[in-house]
Amino acid sequence: MDCNTLYISSLNSGSNGNCYYVGNSQEAVLIDAGISCKEIEKRMARLNLPMGKVKALFISHEHSDHIKGVCVLARKYKLPVYLSPKTHAGCGFDLHQDLVFNWDTNNTVEIGSLSVTAFRKIHDARDPHSFMVSCGDTRVGVFTDLGAVCTELTAHFKQCHAAFLEANYDSDMLNNGRYPYFLKKRISGGSGHLSNAEALTLFCNHRNERLSHLLLSHLSKDNNSPELVENMFNTHAGNTKIIVASRYQETELYVISSDPDASAGISRRNHSGLPLQLALEV
Repeated sequence: MDCNTLYISSLNSGSNGNCYYVGNSQEAVLIDAGISCKEIEKRMARLNLPMGKVKALFISHEHSDHIKGVCVLARKYKLPVYLSPKTHAGCGFDLHQDLVFNWDTNNTVEIGSLSVTAFRKIHDARDPHSFMVSCGDTRVGVFTDLGAVCTELTAHFKQCHAAFLEANYDSDMLNNGRYPYFLKKRISGGSGHLSNAEALTLFCNHRNERLSHLLLSHLSKDNNSPELVENMFNTHAGNTKIIVASRYQETELYVISSDPDASAGISRRNHSGLPLQLALEV
């Protein structure tokens, strides 16, 4: 196994459900499971990713678009569910206690060769967290549902070789749109979601020179445009590949490595249709 290679995909990203896959050639974790178990199975199958590779679920916060599929998925595959005690209290999960694991913020959880670190973020939930997933020297961040850019987020973003980063709304579209005033204030008031402009400022000012992939995530259906935000970021992308994560389907499976000589990109496939790097482990 190449201990510096990770494979990532957004299985779904948006207010209708969020689920992010990060793994190596042997094991993987899902960050949030806000779509059904059945949909997660379908989308992983289309990526030729065996469900047996998933070894744990990590939950960012208790909002329904992040937890809808957790209980069925965890029970069916006997997956440990990692979340903070306050988030656990807010979820109302009907799960056996043997499947639930609470963490202390900034402590690292080891899942095989993967290391997962959670840190607090600004969002209107009980105890919301973002995540950094590492394998060897390679680091992938999962940074969505952000009310504002804080020092913790900036520090972690600087370390990433790839990241899922929220770009939820275009300010003009939100301000001129049909949402009631209270909802506009909830979204843009500092504890809701990150605008395109705020995400772009973080990207331009703090990206790692080896940030190979940026997956723009949790786009609003009504207050954003995939083409608009993709063009915004591509203007400043340099060597970083910009991908807009869909609210309707999975992205490609991307290969991420801290090794500058590695062939990072879309995972190649062998004659069986399986990603070449993963086929031996099925």
